[in-house]
Amino acid sequence: MSILASPGDLVPGAIPDPVLSAVVSGETSPEAVYYPVSDQRMVTGEGVYLYDSEGRGYIDCASATFNLSLGYRHPAVIKAIKDQADELIHVTSSFQTEPINRLSKRLADLAPKRLTKTHLKVSGGSVANEGAIKMAQRATGKRDVVTLFRSHVGQTMMMASLSGNAFRRAPFAQLYPGGMQVPDPYCHRCFYGQQAGSCRMMCVDRINDFLEFASSGSVAAVLVEPISGNGGNIVPPDGYFTKLRELCDAHGIKLIFDEIQTGIGRTGRMFAAEHFGVEPDAMTVAKGLGGSGAQVAAIIASDEMAGLPTNDHSFTYGSNLLAASAALATLDVIDDPLFLANVRATGDLIMGRLEEMKKRHRVISDVRGVGLMIGIEIVDTDGTPDTALTNHLADKAMEHGLILRTSRYGNGNVLKIRPPLTLTLAEAELICDRFDALLTEHA
Repeated sequence: MSILASPGDLVPGAIPDPVLSAVVSGETSPEAVYYPVSDQRMVTGEGVYLYDSEGRGYIDCASATFNLSLGYRHPAVIKAIKDQADELIHVTSSFQTEPINRLSKRLADLAPKRLTKTHLKVSGGSVANEGAIKMAQRATGKRDVVTLFRSHVGQTMMMASLSGNAFRRAPFAQLYPGGMQVPDPYCHRCFYGQQAGSCRMMCVDRINDFLEFASSGSVAAVLVEPISGNGGNIVPPDGYFTKLRELCDAHGIKLIFDEIQTGIGRTGRMFAAEHFGVEPDAMTVAKGLGGSGAQVAAIIASDEMAGLPTNDHSFTYGSNLLAASAALATLDVIDDPLFLANVRATGDLIMGRLEEMKKRHRVISDVRGVGLMIGIEIVDTDGTPDTALTNHLADKAMEHGLILRTSRYGNGNVLKIRPPLTLTLAEAELICDRFDALLTEHA
């Protein structure tokens, strides 16, 4: 199968006949699926490409749900899972196993020096964030959590309550108390009406006022994504995290980095924390840690955050051996200077092409990102965020062989480009060519 097959063209032999005939004949149906799904049925993938039942191929610029750091069917991940399945698929985490011991040590070694302990008894990003908050509450004896406007920190009731979007909380009658949202470092649309470079980092300074006047007076943690994932790919200005670290230290607050989307090579470094030169008290990782889709997550914590009793935060399918084996294989691939250099190079190429497009397409208001975590802000003729056009472009992108996701679950105006980290320079050029054609036709 050629992974450079043109989308829209039927690729003879690209999809195994039994799979194709089963899907096309209607032997499978979504009628019992609880949640809404599209009309398209996906049947296979390879690298950055996903193929549907009609043989059309798409470059997946969302890496599924931003979790396929190594793309579809990466051979190292598949081999690791198969080899482990032949030995042991799962055992209670009360016992030692080689994959869990190795992964715990590997993550602690890769993380900032302050972080020395790895908690793997979690099975997703939401519960990893919850666990890190529990650690902070236990360590400080305090309770409240500060998050940012537009932040998306998970789907559980606690995490939905702490999200920086009102629409995330609106459907639920009871919410987790003690959350406080503060303005994010969104320089392009500064909450305080300031200009980057001359604001003296007002978005950090004003948190002191929130702590004094809007909090309960008992704040345990600041939970922040180094670069906002679902919130619009907002990249903080230089110095933001240094000042935020100082504020947390001054108030005895634990700083937690949610690296569920930014971690494991996405920004061209193993963790986004490396870009900002700041060490958090805890870091959560998930998504890309599974390489080609293994369900794995972790909390990496400092000694001061250690000691949370097992019964306070552990889940049946945390510390899963198949997932840990996939994670180790993923780290073997990504923890390579040449691999990470390619992430930076392909990201720079895309950013450069997008900046050139911005001059020709008035709908592009801003281009921002680090590595292969890139956002494109879409506006109307007077510069107002255009959510309708953003969603329209994402919908029409598949006609141009691209899978794109939008910010804030369709409520935002940012298109996100986050393909698998295995992206080549040629594939990066192809993404840009197709995106340019999409804007030309539909914007």
